[in-house]
Amino acid sequence: MLAGIIKDAESKMAGALDYAKQDMQTIRTGRAHPDMFSKLLASYYGTPTPLQQLVTFQSPEARTMLITPYDQSALSAVERAIRDSDLGVAPSNDGHSIRIVLPELTEERRKEFTKLARAKAEDGKVAVRNIRRHANEQVKKLEKDKEIGEDDAKRAEKQLDDATKKVIDQVEALLKAKETELLSV
Repeated sequence: MLAGIIKDAESKMAGALDYAKQDMQTIRTGRAHPDMFSKLLASYYGTPTPLQQLVTFQSPEARTMLITPYDQSALSAVERAIRDSDLGVAPSNDGHSIRIVLPELTEERRKEFTKLARAKAEDGKVAVRNIRRHANEQVKKLEKDKEIGEDDAKRAEKQLDDATKKVIDQVEALLKAKETELLSV
């Protein structure tokens, strides 16, 4: 029973770490990357559809992204989704594909993105801590109900703390890597 609680908490923490990784990848750096568009949805026949399901991405140059829809009728919806996003880019439509040239990041914009990365990392850490708190509550309930002893409860709490520290350190490493990537010119 105790092992199940710990295993469940560790798997949820791993999920929170994966989400933090994906969230960090959406932050724009100086290079064009398809992950920048992973959260965008285009209206395809009235249904909000992720861009990855509608288009192919090509990066002919470091700061250029060429987006070609599988279905040409979705071209205007994809363009609208990119234009309305918070990426700060101006897509140009040539009738067959959309070309996006990412402007050079200014120092001010780099600092804004760094703050955004810190906020996303903090959200990830809060999610991990909430998972630990919930698991600790389950352990304390088992101890209160006399299903486990005090020593087992202390051991389980230590395991949860160790798992939490490990995942939070990984989130910190993600943040450091993203900050380095953002601040390097």
